[in-house]
Amino acid sequence: MKRPNTAPSRRRPNRKTSPSSFQKAQVAHRRSRSNRTVHTRNGATQPLRRLPLLLPSPPSPRSAPTTSPPPPTGGQMAPSKQYSEGGQLQLMDAERIEEEEECFESIDKLISQGINSGDVKKLQDAGIYTCNGLMMHTKKSLTGIKGLSEAKVDKICEAAEKLLSQGFITGSDLLIKRKSVVRITTGSQALDKLLGGKTQLAHTLCVSTQLPIHMHGGNRKVAYIDTEGTFRPERIVPIAERFGMDANAVLDNIIYARAYTYEHQYNLLLGLAAKMAEEPFRLLIVDSVISLFRVDFSGRGELAERQQKLAQMLSHLTKIAEEFNVAVYITNQVIADPGGGMFITDPKKPAGGHVLAHAATIRLMLRKGKGEQRDVI
Repeated sequence: MKRPNTAPSRRRPNRKTSPSSFQKAQVAHRRSRSNRTVHTRNGATQPLRRLPLLLPSPPSPRSAPTTSPPPPTGGQMAPSKQYSEGGQLQLMDAERIEEEEECFESIDKLISQGINSGDVKKLQDAGIYTCNGLMMHTKKSLTGIKGLSEAKVDKICEAAEKLLSQGFITGSDLLIKRKSVVRITTGSQALDKLLGGKTQLAHTLCVSTQLPIHMHGGNRKVAYIDTEGTFRPERIVPIAERFGMDANAVLDNIIYARAYTYEHQYNLLLGLAAKMAEEPFRLLIVDSVISLFRVDFSGRGELAERQQKLAQMLSHLTKIAEEFNVAVYITNQVIADPGGGMFITDPKKPAGGHVLAHAATIRLMLRKGKGEQRDVI
């Protein structure tokens, strides 16, 4: 039988609590702020109005300055500053954009040189859209395009050479050309300087070769064939100043050519013989001699052909050295030696094999030492 709950209820009675003195003060403060008034000069009172907070808005395109700032020192024009609709800063330089658009020749210009439009379309289908890109392909790779015979490839390459100046230029002309190179900052000035490059032995030889005979120089010009795009004429300037020479005269006595294929490299050597017969030269630099061969010939299946072509070029370099009494300075690359063993600290060996080793009279290997030192082997 269920017993009734006779225990007294523990619920408190519903009592209306009165606000504390602190709560009363808060309510009074709010009312006083909402009814706050100010006194004017004529004695009347007006309610105080709250003004909205004004934040500076980004400048609109109409308010952008129309006059551009003066160009900085160095001969380069500063880009104009404009703001987009979202307030983001945009850097635009119309003159530089026009110069960059004219830095290459379209492949369509081959039609004006007598090349069939159908052959030009075949080049475009193969991913070649500029004459500059065409000269970066070997004839062997171009004949692999469907519909292009060896005779057509020869004719196309001759037409592209007429549109482009793929020969030698002076160091001064290259310095002017490199002023248009856009340098993108990394955000760190120290890192930007580190990526600027260091003085190489080849750059120093370009200057020391032009020293007088009594200063152990050659007192002649220098020819530089670059296969990796590492030559920097701006590095010649401080080296020339170190030897007390006129930097502009030193750059004028350096002829430079950029090679893109091993065939182009060999053709430059053939044309260089004609220049050496007319002007006095004392040094020929090829940097590097093996780079393009390693790119154009890949795999063990083409290794024998690569070594044969390399031997022919090295033989031509030897003949140039003996015929015109010039020194030849070539740079090489290193590769990993799989048979070096675990006890060898630096298992690397020069590329090119015995063919390149036997062609050189003196071989130097530079490797990093302690700090800024370089060990010569």
